[in-house]
Amino acid sequence: MTRLLFFLIIFLAFDFYAFQSLRAITRNHWVTLSYVLCSVGVLGNFVYQTLTFDRLSGLSPGFYSSFALFVLLFVPKFILVGIMLTEDIFRSFEGLFNFLKSLKTEGKNVNFFSSRRKFVSQLALALASVPFFSILHGITKGKYNFKVLNYNLFFDDLPDDFEGYKITQISDIHCGSLDNKNKVEYAIDLINKQGSDSIMFTGDLVNSRTSELIPWKSTFSKLYAKDGVFSILGNHDYGDYTAWPSEKDKEKNFQDMIDVQKEMGFQLLLDEAKFISRKNSRLAIIGVENWGKGFKQKGNLKKATSKIDANDFKILLSHDPSHWNHEVIDDKFHYQLTLSGHTHGMQFGIEIPGFIKWSPIKWRYKYWAGLYEESGQILNVNRGFGYLAFPGRVGIWPEISVITLRKREQTT
Repeated sequence: MTRLLFFLIIFLAFDFYAFQSLRAITRNHWVTLSYVLCSVGVLGNFVYQTLTFDRLSGLSPGFYSSFALFVLLFVPKFILVGIMLTEDIFRSFEGLFNFLKSLKTEGKNVNFFSSRRKFVSQLALALASVPFFSILHGITKGKYNFKVLNYNLFFDDLPDDFEGYKITQISDIHCGSLDNKNKVEYAIDLINKQGSDSIMFTGDLVNSRTSELIPWKSTFSKLYAKDGVFSILGNHDYGDYTAWPSEKDKEKNFQDMIDVQKEMGFQLLLDEAKFISRKNSRLAIIGVENWGKGFKQKGNLKKATSKIDANDFKILLSHDPSHWNHEVIDDKFHYQLTLSGHTHGMQFGIEIPGFIKWSPIKWRYKYWAGLYEESGQILNVNRGFGYLAFPGRVGIWPEISVITLRKREQTT
């Protein structure tokens, strides 16, 4: 409770400071009242939803909505505060200069501090509108703004029979967050239209409970590829983020997760491998349970590769990309391609292909979105299909990765 009270005091002080930019433009009482009611209402609702969050259910649409409104309203105010703070620093130096000048001139009734400049407040509000409308778009449109990203990856040791083999990767569906069946069905059709040889799902079907998947079971059962749909578990698929009445209930939830994936036609890999054959060649599809730095570390790479030959062309499915740099890269086997997800690209960032790729998630994960190559091994981190906590995406769009395996021509 003390921590919550501290949070409220800080944000109310922060909000009052941001309010000064509006006061510099207008002192209309109705505008003032609207601002205060909106700020107090959004902050109060967020606090209420936080206090009443039901961990037993593991789901709280009210909390997600309140969090979205909180982000929508308060993130733009950081812009206001930043600009106003810059102006106040300038005004402080101006006041100090006027004070020192008055000592020499023995002036009286000197106005040391100039009033806030109206155009600065107007500029601050204009700049703050940019994140406001970006976040609003992310909540209303961006979370279903599916993007198909195509990659041609070249390997020296790809078997000739698998030249041009196509894989569609999806990740982080988070069924418990999805709220628009038409948009999701459009994405399923888009995935199937890629005509890939196989589909590989890299974990986090749900937020907390397998029951979230049931309303979407028929939808995701439509995923089709001639070599099948392979899947693994993510950290959210174990039921660890729900307060279960008993351990038996948690175990049943986990078994339901395994059963429902089987019913949907997914080939769930639990620290095991399967092979795709073409004539006399094969690809090894290896799936490990979740292994993440700072998260559940259940995956057993040694167990998953117990039937693998060192010369096999290996595609590893591992939900958390931190597994790649902590265990996979330096493993005795050479994993030509690893597919991961987990990060969502934080659902917020700036991406302009060929120019910039940035998200705050880069401060947590070395590998957080797209392709990476180390020691002759390639990692693709999918940005995710769904969303979690914040019901939107800003600049980091939901992704369908289409990867074509190519044989690198040998030069003599």
